[in-house]
Amino acid sequence: MTSPPSKNIWIRRQQCPCGDWKCYVTYEGDSEETSSITSQLVKNDSAGSEAMVSPYVGMVFKSDDDAFEYYGNFARKNGFSIRKERSRLSPQLGIYKRDFVCYRSGFAPVKKKPTGEHHRDRKSVRCGCDAKMYLSKEVVDGVSQWFVVQFSNVHNHELLEDDQVRLLPAYRKIHEADQERILLLSKAGFPIHRIVKVLELEKGIQGGQLPFLERDVRNFVQNRKKVVQENDALLTEKRENDTLELLEACKGTKEADEDFVYDFTVDENDKVEHIAWSYGDSVHAYTMYGDAVYFDTSYQSITYGVLFGAWLGIDNHGRTIFFGCVLLQDETPRSFSWALQTFVRFMRGRCPQTILTDLDPGLRDAISSELPEFKSEFDVLYRVESTEDFELQWNQMISMFGLTTDKHIALLYSFRASWALSYMKGYFLACTATTTYSKSVDAFLKGVFSAQTCLRSFFEQVGISANFQNQARQEMQYMHIKTCIPIEEHVRSILTPFAFNALQHELVLAMQYAVSEMSNGSYLVRHFKEIDGERLVIWIPEEEQIHCSCKEFESSGLLCRHSLRVFVAKNYFQLPDKYYLNRWRKESSLDFYDDHIARTSDDEWFQDYHCLTETLFTESSITKERADYVRRELTTQLTRILNEVRNMPECEGVAMDLTFSPTG
Repeated sequence: MTSPPSKNIWIRRQQCPCGDWKCYVTYEGDSEETSSITSQLVKNDSAGSEAMVSPYVGMVFKSDDDAFEYYGNFARKNGFSIRKERSRLSPQLGIYKRDFVCYRSGFAPVKKKPTGEHHRDRKSVRCGCDAKMYLSKEVVDGVSQWFVVQFSNVHNHELLEDDQVRLLPAYRKIHEADQERILLLSKAGFPIHRIVKVLELEKGIQGGQLPFLERDVRNFVQNRKKVVQENDALLTEKRENDTLELLEACKGTKEADEDFVYDFTVDENDKVEHIAWSYGDSVHAYTMYGDAVYFDTSYQSITYGVLFGAWLGIDNHGRTIFFGCVLLQDETPRSFSWALQTFVRFMRGRCPQTILTDLDPGLRDAISSELPEFKSEFDVLYRVESTEDFELQWNQMISMFGLTTDKHIALLYSFRASWALSYMKGYFLACTATTTYSKSVDAFLKGVFSAQTCLRSFFEQVGISANFQNQARQEMQYMHIKTCIPIEEHVRSILTPFAFNALQHELVLAMQYAVSEMSNGSYLVRHFKEIDGERLVIWIPEEEQIHCSCKEFESSGLLCRHSLRVFVAKNYFQLPDKYYLNRWRKESSLDFYDDHIARTSDDEWFQDYHCLTETLFTESSITKERADYVRRELTTQLTRILNEVRNMPECEGVAMDLTFSPTG
C-alpha cells in the first residue's frame, strides 16, 4: 500500500440511522487535507479500536487480494463484513476490475416454491446497503497495480459492536488446530455441544466466546465426514483397480520369465488380499546366502493401506541382496504366517538359519518419543556382552529413570532374548546386525520408494532395484597386509575383501591379548590392559576345532580375535579349511550370466576364459606391484586383441550367440 496521492478528495460526513457518524468519498476534488481528515474521522469513529486509514479513491494496492484483505480488516473494525461482488475481464489485462461490497448489499432473489412442498422461510440479511469499494487494474512501468476508483462507507443498517461483528459468517473461522481437535473429539464419540464445551475449557474462555458457533462445528464435522466417505469410496476403487493391474503385471512377468515366482490370496469377497513375488536371480542368490535373512517391514503405503515387507540378505562382499517381497493388507499373525510360508516355498523349501526383523514399530516409536534420555542409555546396554551384566545394568537403568511400572519398558524387557546381543550370541547373523548393513538396507529401500507411484509402477521399480542390487559387480580391491603373520597372507588368498578386512581387524587386535593354557587344554585369553573380561577358548586338537565363549564365529562366520590368538600361539600358519565358510569365499561370488547360454553352449572356451580371469585377478590382488602390472598389460593386450578381432571377417559360417544379461 502507498501513501495517499496528491489529488484532493471531497468527503462528506453523514449520520447513519444508528446515530454514528461515518464518512464516504463522493468525488475527487482539490483539497490537500483529505487524507488527514479521513484518517482522523476513522480514528474517531473506531470507538477505541486501533486506528486504521480508511480506503480512499486513488489508494494503490499491489494486488486485488491485498485490497480485499485491507478492506476486510477495515470492515471488521467498523462493524460489518464484505464480500466480492463483480469482476470484469479483458484479453489484455485479464481481470481488470473488482467490486467489493458490504455483506448487506443488494437484495435476496425471490425463490419460487414448488407446489405442495413446505419450505422454511429464512430472512435475508441483504437490505440494499450501498457501502462499497471498487478497484481498477492499471499497468504502470510494466507493473500491475490496483487503484481504488470508488469508495462509499454509507450504510443503511446498524453497524455491529465488536462482540457482535465477530459472529458474522465472514469472521467465524475454525483454525487448523481447532479443526484437528474437533475431529479428534468427534472420533472419540463426543457430541457437538460437548466438543464446544471442551474447547472453551481448554482455551480458558467463557461460554459463547469462541470465534465460531456451535452450528459451525456441526457443519464442519458433517462436511468432513461426507468428504471422508467420498474419498474412501474413490480410494477403495483405486486400490482394487491398481491391485488388479499389479496382478496382471506379475502374470506378464511370469510369461516372459519362467523363473519369476509370485502368489496371492483373496478375501471372502473375492478381492485380492496379499501379493508376494521374487525373481530367478534372487532364488539363485538365496542358495548361497540364505543362511541369514533380514525381513524389513518399515514401509507402509498410506494410499493403498498395505504393508511392504522385503526379504533381504548379505552376500560375500557385504552387500545387501534382494530375495523377495510381499504386500500385506494387515499385520495379523495369519498374514505374516502366509508371507513366511510363501517365501520359503519361493526358496524351494529351504528355511534360513536366522530371520531378523525390526522391533515392533509402535514400541520403538513410543520409546524414542516418550523416553529420549532412556534411549541413549539403552543403546549402551544393548551391547553388553554377558547376560548377567545385562540383567544387573537393566535393573539399575529402569530404577534410575523410574520406569519400573512403564508398560513400554516391560514389553521391551520381555523381548530381550530377541534383541539384546548378550542373549543373541550363537545365532548366525552373517554381519547383518551392524550399523553398516542397516545403512545399506536403508539405501536400497529408499531407491525402491524414490517416487510415489501406482502399484504397477512400484512393481517395476522393485524389479529394477533388485536387479541392480543383485547383479552389481564388486570392484577389485587391493588388500594390504598389516601383521606379516602367515595366517593373514593365507586368508587374503581365500576370502573376499569384505570378509578379509573383518578377519584382519580381529587378527590385528589379537596381538593385544595374552593367552594362558589351562590344565585341560583350554585357554584363557585376556586383553593386556584389562583385568576382567577374559574369554575361554576350548581347543579340540583331534578335530582341529576351536570354540570361544564370545561366540563370534557362530554369529558372523568369521573367527574372533581370541581364537586367532590361540592359533598364533599354537604356531598355525594357516587356518583349518572349516573356518573359511563358503559364503565368505571369493569363489562363492554370484555369476549372473544368462543361464540359457550356460546350459546350451557346447563350447567350453568361455568357462576356461572365466576361470583364467578369476585366477588372474586373484593373483594380481596379492601385491600392489602385481595389480599395477596386470592393469597396465591387460589394457594393452586386450586393446590389441580387440583391434585384430574387428579386422576379421564378420560372417563365416554360423555366428555364436554370446548375449549376456546385464551385469550392472
